[in-house]
Amino acid sequence: MPNIKSSVKRVQIAERNRVQNKNYSSAVKTLVKKCLTAVGVYSVTPSDEALKDIQSTMSAATSKIDKAVKRGVLHRNNAARKKSNLAKAVKNATVK
Repeated sequence: MPNIKSSVKRVQIAERNRVQNKNYSSAVKTLVKKCLTAVGVYSVTPSDEALKDIQSTMSAATSKIDKAVKRGVLHRNNAARKKSNLAKAVKNATVK
């Protein structure tokens, strides 16, 4: 533990930011998994409700990914790759 007052404050701020970043990245992972699960459900039993579920989870996931980029949690290329993979999975499931 540092002895200098400004160093103590920086340690506290770094810990706060680490927890916030972890929350964002965890939320992104959770929403991506929900979207992929919805895609899997739709591919097994296609229905209008399942399609609406895919669209809502896809929207929520892309929104959270964009917010994570804005906050600096994810790199923009990483976010673009995640969104691209989601869009590809949704397209492959719905266009058959």
